[in-house]
Amino acid sequence: MTVMVDGGFYAHETAVVEVGAGIGSGTQIWHHAHVRAGSSVGRKCVLGKNVYVDAGVMIGDGCKLQNNVNVYKGVTITDHVFVGPSATFTNDLVPRAFLDEWEVVPTRVEQGASVGAHATIVCGVTLGSYCMVAAGATVTRDVEAHQLVMGTPARPAGWVCKCGTLVDRAEQRPDQFDCANCADD
Repeated sequence: MTVMVDGGFYAHETAVVEVGAGIGSGTQIWHHAHVRAGSSVGRKCVLGKNVYVDAGVMIGDGCKLQNNVNVYKGVTITDHVFVGPSATFTNDLVPRAFLDEWEVVPTRVEQGASVGAHATIVCGVTLGSYCMVAAGATVTRDVEAHQLVMGTPARPAGWVCKCGTLVDRAEQRPDQFDCANCADD
């Protein structure tokens, strides 16, 4: 396994980092990943094997995108976001192969959010800070900060602490989100 060091970031020799892609220092880009020109990846991120980052995508600092994640144009991922294996972010609400023109519909992922393995994030939504999208979920609507969603289509299933621990299964937003361990800190 050969790893190249370039501009303060690491890219495996099989990774494609196009000229014009902005990559922050300390970021690691692994096997067969592809980062397009015009995208921006922050500092100290990890892009796993076969990750695709399209032109125009913005990824903040400290993010982890596991193997086979697809992030298409129009998606903004802020700081410290986790994206599980094979999750996909879409960018077209009415995709047709025979149409030459189409509209990119923006999606935003707020700080500290987590997206589970094989989740699909349909474009046009916002994932709130520290929310958690369960594995395999299909998100078609905004997710509130600290909210847990699951299913297809994704539905509210509770509320999580900043650390990710489930704190409440109620439908209504609780007054506080700290779990027992974090409340003691």
